[in-house]
Amino acid sequence: MTAPSSPHPIPDTYRRVTPCLVVDGAARALAFYADVFGARERMRMAGPDGTIAHAEIEIGDAVLIVEDADPQRGTSAPPAGGLPGTPVFQFVYVTDVDTVVERAVALGATLRRAPENQFYGDRDAFVVDPFGHAWTVATHVEDVDPDEAARRMAALSA
Repeated sequence: MTAPSSPHPIPDTYRRVTPCLVVDGAARALAFYADVFGARERMRMAGPDGTIAHAEIEIGDAVLIVEDADPQRGTSAPPAGGLPGTPVFQFVYVTDVDTVVERAVALGATLRRAPENQFYGDRDAFVVDPFGHAWTVATHVEDVDPDEAARRMAALSA
């Protein structure tokens, strides 16, 4: 008889770091992320009073946890408009930043910076979703070697 194997300390179905977005209205947030980013829900656990205690979505090869705020567990959601100058945001690559940002805004996101080409080769924008979480949405449009990126950055600073 063989001994049972030990579980992997880092499960194969997760990245080493997995963002968790605490929101007010997790069911609506899951629908928003599906509509805007093509997120695929992979699991959901119900909480009390119709809340979501834990849900997991995949956006491309990334996994995010989304759950309703729960004072008993010490979690709270950001204000709907986001925190001014928030130090934390999600960065997501999409195939068409302009279309995704337009859809996000149509579904209630706040546009903080419209899509624009960046010196480092991405076209990106900055939005705050209706649940208060900030996102940089980007499409890679140009391969820029590090020396050229440094030159462009210096030119912008001049």
